[in-house]
Amino acid sequence: MIHVGALPGTPGNRAPLSGIIAQACREALLYSGAGIHGLMIENMHDTPYLKGGVGPEITAAMTAVGRAVKQTVRIPVGIQILAGANREATAVAMASGLDFVRAEGFAYAHVADEGILDSCAANLLRYRKEIGAQSVRVWADVKKKHSSHAITADVGIGATAHAVEFMRGDAVIVTGGFTGEAASLQDLEEVKKSTSLPVLLGSGVTPENLGEFFVWADGFIVGSSLKQQGDWRRPPDTSKVRAFMAQYRRLAGRQA
Repeated sequence: MIHVGALPGTPGNRAPLSGIIAQACREALLYSGAGIHGLMIENMHDTPYLKGGVGPEITAAMTAVGRAVKQTVRIPVGIQILAGANREATAVAMASGLDFVRAEGFAYAHVADEGILDSCAANLLRYRKEIGAQSVRVWADVKKKHSSHAITADVGIGATAHAVEFMRGDAVIVTGGFTGEAASLQDLEEVKKSTSLPVLLGSGVTPENLGEFFVWADGFIVGSSLKQQGDWRRPPDTSKVRAFMAQYRRLAGRQA
């Protein structure tokens, strides 16, 4: 994860866009140089988040960041724009040559910090086709973190993952309850058994628990545990990045 600095127009913005882009590219080089297989940019510093869409200034800024990062590295790059700004993320991906978007609320509604986010699959995939961005894959969160799922409590996480596949999603993401909390192994197993799509673990992945999840997950989205003091708000810690990748290679070698 590259947590892009607070963008122009948001309450936390302190740096010019040129500085934000330069920092994102530095992090991209660090991660790719350590052997990480892909990157995702996210406007996580833009708190408090808008719901379901963002202004043209955010879309333009994320396009500039995405284009620069994509030109800096030779690995896949994806994007998430909070909160639930999935159309804008798809447009940025198309314009920047990115490979995937991480979508909130793809199948089934939920209550997020910002309010109710409705299912977006039908409109999002039609929009993707309309702008000629079919090559941009959609990775969909199920029962995502920082959200209440009481209104869909009678629908299990496996059934939600199955719905993502039915609605033509390209991958499923399983998380814990909040940033930095690992998903439960039970949830991961249930999702893996309920869909043929790739299943990624999207929060709380560390070198210490990586082996526990390695058999079930097809990929790992890692943020906090690679940062200084394990805090997503801080820059990456080179030693943590190297330690994580060393553990990954050990596990991958055993499985080969």
